[in-house]
Amino acid sequence: MPRFFVEPECICGDTAFVRGGDAVHIGRSLRMRLGDEITLCCMGTEYQCKLIAVSDEECRCEILSSHTGDCEPNIKLTLFQAVPKSDKLEFIVQKAVELGAAEICPVLTSRCVSRPDGKSFRKKLERLNKIALEAAKQCGRSIVPKVTGIISLDECIKRLSDMDMGLICYERGGENLRNVFSGKSPETVGVLIGSEGGFDSAEAEKCISSGVVSIGLGKRILRCETAPIAAVSIIMNLTGNI
Repeated sequence: MPRFFVEPECICGDTAFVRGGDAVHIGRSLRMRLGDEITLCCMGTEYQCKLIAVSDEECRCEILSSHTGDCEPNIKLTLFQAVPKSDKLEFIVQKAVELGAAEICPVLTSRCVSRPDGKSFRKKLERLNKIALEAAKQCGRSIVPKVTGIISLDECIKRLSDMDMGLICYERGGENLRNVFSGKSPETVGVLIGSEGGFDSAEAEKCISSGVVSIGLGKRILRCETAPIAAVSIIMNLTGNI
């Protein structure tokens, strides 16, 4: 069933509205007609709806039923990804959303080869959030994970320290994730992954001295676009979400 995300103001009693590009997509691309059913998602709630009016400006729906989305993980996982080269971040965002990440935060570290300025990254950020939206639709998420603007390592460490469990994936090794999660049930988890050059030893030490736990992903060195997918997958498995 086609799935769309709407803002709270689009849910009015027993009626819901789809506007903008999604309305055009419903009528023109999907060629949906009156009486066809769609799923609308709003802040974690899914609404099963029937189309009662279709136009390029607005599609009006009758809400048939609603329930809390059951595809969301029971943890809020934030992926802190050091900015990689080229379009690798697009791939990372797409797969992290599919696997259940709640937020993706690009981080600027000393070994990042790609160092976009604020203006150029703002344009890229629109595309990254569009990729997150499409991935959320495709895999049946009830929320759209957010891709934030670039943050500093210091800000990243602060956020990691405020979470139930803050992790840094360090190429020089660390704790096995199975041991880290043994007997624990964190609600918020953050994991920091390096760029192509990994982390400077001083950066890693700064994280660890702030209480961030160093983890390893085995004896092999993974590429910067492979490591986040592996880490998120393992965490989701250990918390019963895969």
